[in-house]
Amino acid sequence: MADKTKIGFIGLGTMGAGMARNFQKAGYPLVVHDIRRAAADQFLSAGAVWADTPAAVARAAAVVLTSLPAPPDVEAVALGKDGILDGAQPGSVYCDLSTNSLSMVKRIYAAFAEKRAHMLDTPVSGGPAGAASGKMAIWVGGDEAVFKQVKPALDSIGDAVRYIGPIGSGTIAKLVHNCAGYAVNTAIAEVMTLGVKAGLEPLELWRAVRQGAVGRRRTFDTVAANFLVDKYEPPNFMLKLAHKDVGLATALGRELGVPMRIANMTLEEMTEAMGRGWGEKDSRIAMTLETERAGIKIKCDPDAVKKVLDSE
Repeated sequence: MADKTKIGFIGLGTMGAGMARNFQKAGYPLVVHDIRRAAADQFLSAGAVWADTPAAVARAAAVVLTSLPAPPDVEAVALGKDGILDGAQPGSVYCDLSTNSLSMVKRIYAAFAEKRAHMLDTPVSGGPAGAASGKMAIWVGGDEAVFKQVKPALDSIGDAVRYIGPIGSGTIAKLVHNCAGYAVNTAIAEVMTLGVKAGLEPLELWRAVRQGAVGRRRTFDTVAANFLVDKYEPPNFMLKLAHKDVGLATALGRELGVPMRIANMTLEEMTEAMGRGWGEKDSRIAMTLETERAGIKIKCDPDAVKKVLDSE
């Protein structure tokens, strides 16, 4: 794909906005659409063109990308009335950056193939900061020749773009990654609660364990910005989206006959947290269920935590 090929981008939320900005910085003309018209204003002022429907985006751009919350949203935008498929031309490419389900990805791929168009599953990892900075992993599943065609564009929004295998491979990699991360959160909540309940100050306990063999892989540093300081707003990644991701991973496990005991326990924790009305808060708020059960509170001084991160 030559430079300056027109890019269609649908879904200009927290993640999508950062990626769309990076396309513009790289010089790609954009055609944009979002459920909220106002979300496109910053891109339109920088030269992007608005399209009223996903189908209109697909008619105007040979490569269309979506960044959407959940599989039903992807299905509606890709396959629904006035969806991307309605406007897709033979040879065009659709890349879904969302965390999707394996069955949905395969269904969309098949529908596009019938129209002689292409679909790649291209989920991303890096959070809002990575979407803004371009420091993101992008795991790609689909036809390798099509991947090579769009890789220059994907390189504009991620610094670790990797072809994984046939359609669905990127989705599998993303579900494995995200499910592992939230299972680790559940384990950290449990062991930190144990240590604090046993009498240790949370900051000193955290400083100690992050220098052990597990800690030196910086596993414990992942909780510094939220669980350790008891701060879950604004969210880095909302609980309702994390719950969706782990739910997709455990569903895939059931489909394949893979026992996922820890992942299912993690999902139960997240489901309980969702029941508390915490869906819009940062996903690690589910970790506080363990401290609550133990009757303790973990809340360190943010400046003290930053000092440890900067100096040790």
